[in-house]
Amino acid sequence: MILLRSLVFVIWLYGTMATLAILGLPVLFLPRRVTASLIRVYARLILFGLRWICGIRVELKGHEHIRDGAQIVAGKHQAMLDVFIPFLFFRDPVVIMKRELLWYPFLGWYALKSSQIPIDRDGGAQTMRRMLKAAKSRVLSGAGRQLVIFPEGTRTEPGAPPAYKPAGIRAFYKNLDLPIIPVATNSGHCWPAHGLIRKPGIVVYEVLPEIDAGLSQKDMLATLQARLEAGSNALLTRGESNQNE
Repeated sequence: MILLRSLVFVIWLYGTMATLAILGLPVLFLPRRVTASLIRVYARLILFGLRWICGIRVELKGHEHIRDGAQIVAGKHQAMLDVFIPFLFFRDPVVIMKRELLWYPFLGWYALKSSQIPIDRDGGAQTMRRMLKAAKSRVLSGAGRQLVIFPEGTRTEPGAPPAYKPAGIRAFYKNLDLPIIPVATNSGHCWPAHGLIRKPGIVVYEVLPEIDAGLSQKDMLATLQARLEAGSNALLTRGESNQNE
């Protein structure tokens, strides 16, 4: 039964993406904020499908730790869902995303229009300079946007030993001089990093207290990792207890 529900959800996931993208084509000729609103609608459709097809309820916690303006958001990364959740938490997020995603039909178009930041994960110093330039122009201009980065660089299994790739988060923290907002999750318990199966349960995303700007890079990274791991492990324990009920 779980396999069947998972298959139906995959159809829902990509079917709604294609339908919304085609119906929303005129949005690509409107201001960027309108495109971001359409991505937000798609994120809510994903949550709807998870709830009513897979029996997965998604909770968003920690709104009291969110403030307006420019900041860095550093999230634990366990599932594809993690990329869309910032659009439900934050006013105007800009996500650091794999460059290959730009070649995906629909997804690439809207990512470019909404001014997300694609990266070449195999690039060197030149790639980092381009990322920093793009981040400064997007995040620090106007009312300020929220830069979303996943410090582990790729999806990991719940409870797996942390394997952070600190170069990106260190560079952004130093050059943007902004506080960091950690976001913990247990998403991988219901939506595994790889494979088709979506298991019933409760997925929680929790915004944690911010890490001030101006710390040494060593202290920042130690604090970030400690908060993300402790917060995510606590949510993982909750997810396991709900699945066993």
